[in-house]
Amino acid sequence: MHEQTVARLNNLDAQVAAGFESHPYSYPQAHHASDVYAAHPGELEAGQKWDTEEYVLAGRVTLMRHMGKAAFADLNDETGKMQLFFSKADTENFDPTKKIDLGDIIGVKGHPFVTKTGQLTLHVTGWQPLVKSLHPLPSKFHGLQDEELRARRRYIDLMINPERREGFRIRSQQIRFIRNFLDAQGFMEVEGPTLQVVAGGTEAKPFKTFHNQLGHEFSLRISLELYLKRLLVGGFEKVYEIGRNYRNEGVDRTHNPEFTMLEAYFAYGDYNDMMRLVEQMLHGLVKEVKGDTTLTYQGKTVDFSLPFKRLDFVTALKEKAGLEFDPTDLVKLREWTDGRHPEMRKVPDYKLLDKLFGEYVEHELIDPTFVVDVPLAISPLVKKHRSRENLAERADLFVAGFELAPIYSELNDALDQRARFEAQTARRDAGDDEAHEQDEDFLLALEYGMPPTAGMGMGMDRLAMLLTDSDSIRDVLLFPLLKPESVESAGESE
Repeated sequence: MHEQTVARLNNLDAQVAAGFESHPYSYPQAHHASDVYAAHPGELEAGQKWDTEEYVLAGRVTLMRHMGKAAFADLNDETGKMQLFFSKADTENFDPTKKIDLGDIIGVKGHPFVTKTGQLTLHVTGWQPLVKSLHPLPSKFHGLQDEELRARRRYIDLMINPERREGFRIRSQQIRFIRNFLDAQGFMEVEGPTLQVVAGGTEAKPFKTFHNQLGHEFSLRISLELYLKRLLVGGFEKVYEIGRNYRNEGVDRTHNPEFTMLEAYFAYGDYNDMMRLVEQMLHGLVKEVKGDTTLTYQGKTVDFSLPFKRLDFVTALKEKAGLEFDPTDLVKLREWTDGRHPEMRKVPDYKLLDKLFGEYVEHELIDPTFVVDVPLAISPLVKKHRSRENLAERADLFVAGFELAPIYSELNDALDQRARFEAQTARRDAGDDEAHEQDEDFLLALEYGMPPTAGMGMGMDRLAMLLTDSDSIRDVLLFPLLKPESVESAGESE
């Protein structure tokens, strides 16, 4: 056992010997630090005190200074920090305060006053240890600076950097706003299965698992789409789900193998209708969170004013890449790419469009922009464009240089869908393990008839990155997926 842990356990024993419980079952926390500040706003004069007001707080001690017969401490609760003052003259059980260690959680009661330096402080009349921290806290300025360690020890990160809690509160506010918005539009929230026989809805490699009782291998879902569409076949007209997806892929600043998606579908609409709904929702969300229609992301101003921009996929790619031919001609595109981007020679032909668009166009799309009429070759679940050959009725929403939401006129032709699945199967047989698997049950559902449908998916993590000005997806995931630590190093971070 580490010597500091031993010392802290000895301090706990001393507090128990003084008559305290080692681990009390509850504490009558009636107030938070914010309540004290709210009751005494504005500028305060040194020496003011309110002996008739009593507050009962609980929280973690992050600073402790003993000065003979008095002591000052900082108590942090969920709402902020409150300075405490202990006095041997009128704080009950003053001496055991010397056994309080940084990181301990305690409960206090007392009345507010203003110190000589103008600091609103709680004069503690009574206190109680609630739990002993067995490890020292890292220094806020010198400890836990490693990004991976902050993600791995999120509880410590939140403990010593309480301002980081605000980002996760914004994420919660974001989810709540979206739910309320869609509910008000007549959508119904549903839950689809996480374990699926066929992981479909997009092109990605799934995680596999085995169910012992059923004796069958299942996949963790990579998309919410196909089960939501089954509900449209069944007669629901507006459905959405906010849920976890799992993709066996790499990790970078905008990708985590476990992530949260919003998918929404409504019958009798198309991608134009869904674009209007999405821009209204995001416009309202930014205004709700930021108090304005603009936000700053990584030093750039992003304007969510209505309407969002529209940009044609083919026109933009031809212009930015300097193409003198239709990029949907994959033979010519292959030849052009091999000559200018040898690093892409192993990229399948149909994926070149997506790769080149990312190379030449995406980084310039700062304000919310719908990139419309995406090539059919990279849109296996989307209706063919009603008037433009080789294109799909698909719009991808880009913000701050990355994709936030694909939007579709959904494919509801069962025979066309079967043909596209068969083409995907051929790609899988050729070695593309991200190609879409053929889902016979979904095809059967389509054969019963799905109405014309507008659909969309939106990454909740990337949206949270925008709203919190976070450069990495890890910063908006409370517990991102990380490689396990070795047992030997697990306790060395403190």
